[in-house]
Amino acid sequence: METTIKWTGKMAFTGVTPSGHEIKMDAAPEVGGENTGARPTELVLNAVAGCTGIDLISILHKMRLNPTAFQMDVKGERADDHPRRFTSINIHYALEGELPEDKVVRAIQLSKDKYCSVSHSLNAEITATYSINGENGKQQI
Repeated sequence: METTIKWTGKMAFTGVTPSGHEIKMDAAPEVGGENTGARPTELVLNAVAGCTGIDLISILHKMRLNPTAFQMDVKGERADDHPRRFTSINIHYALEGELPEDKVVRAIQLSKDKYCSVSHSLNAEITATYSINGENGKQQI
């Protein structure tokens, strides 16, 4: 996989993904940016969620389960010192629908332990919690 990222002035960059989608990145004004795009670290959190979310939907569909709604709330903790890497990331999976808890847990575990290439590319502890139809899950992941 290859991509090209072009500097567009000050602290802003624009990239075009190999699949042809444009991504704008910029820094906060207090560090010389103009806030015209997402911070790269914000994209990392979104990439982790997007990767595992795609895994979950794919796995649940293979189990013949169809969520009626699905949202992930992601919290990342970063080191205080440079390079200020993510030290921990928690993903809360909030699913709705007729979904057996054991199947949801299995899908989350498969994504976390085997399939999500983004999370496996990071040097952070990644944890997960979940809820089904608004009720917090009982199993530890």
